[in-house]
Amino acid sequence: MANYLVVGGAGYIGSHMVRTLLDAGHDVTVLDDISRGHAASVPAELLVRGDLGDRALLDELFTQRRFDCVMHFAAFAQVGESVQEPLAYYRNNTSRAVELLDAMKHAGIDRFIFSSTAATYGEPVRLPIDEDHPTVPTNPYGRSKRFLEQVLDDCEQAWGLRSVRLRYFNAAGAHPSGEIGEDHSPESHLVPLLLQVALGQRKDIAIFGTDWDTRDGTCIRDYVHICDLAKAHMLASEHLAAGGGTRTFNLGCEEGTSVREMIDVARKVTGHPIPSVDSARRAGDPARLVASSARIRSELGWAPEFDTPEWIVRTAWRWHRSHPQGYATS
Repeated sequence: MANYLVVGGAGYIGSHMVRTLLDAGHDVTVLDDISRGHAASVPAELLVRGDLGDRALLDELFTQRRFDCVMHFAAFAQVGESVQEPLAYYRNNTSRAVELLDAMKHAGIDRFIFSSTAATYGEPVRLPIDEDHPTVPTNPYGRSKRFLEQVLDDCEQAWGLRSVRLRYFNAAGAHPSGEIGEDHSPESHLVPLLLQVALGQRKDIAIFGTDWDTRDGTCIRDYVHICDLAKAHMLASEHLAAGGGTRTFNLGCEEGTSVREMIDVARKVTGHPIPSVDSARRAGDPARLVASSARIRSELGWAPEFDTPEWIVRTAWRWHRSHPQGYATS
């Protein structure tokens, strides 16, 4: 058993991590300001509502409770928004995280799991993308994450912080119980948008570009189930607990699924026609993004359990049917 501080633990990915930690018998404290997360996604007794930039709150938490490891999920994560509001992204994703690291240093905590992103790579120069791929992020979101990775390197050199950085590709799906899932406002991710169409909340789904150099002309992405992401974090934490050093790992299923293919899966799972509308390409969209996750498979023994698009959509559909208005449903 260990004691974890999960920062941003009331968000989509963080709440699934909290559930995974609790199911494994660990002690968990969630720090979240609920600006983009949902209090209903985590047990009320675990939630500390507060701003990650509040140093007094951080020092109080680290004085009152002895944490073995800190997990960070408290980033803003919308690429388009980051282009429009870059300072908000650098303030939240970088500056506040630096404040957290400083508080950890003073508390003597040297284990950190960082929720990073494939956006650190920028435009792919080869596929599949492995961890040695050049990191040239093309937007403030990706740059804010990449910069913090470099901060973590400096902290390791300065005071021995050990970290694992997990670069996600396309997180999707929901907990198989249907009790927690994905609820963003506004929503921008393909799977929940498809299911909103199936629920009658949207008229159709837009396909941004049908003339890409792919097998069916639509963009290809690597979808990884949210519970498999949480499993990877558990393995990363066990790696650090055993004395392992700093590592960077990609998280993807190594199988690309096109937009049209995902629409077809959603039609099959929901039994709804899900009308689509062909639209112009979005600026900055690459044709393909597919991960190599060979490193984490080899070093930590990670293997996705929900490794097909159908599994991902089925679990998401269970959540959306029981929570048609998201967490506001309950």
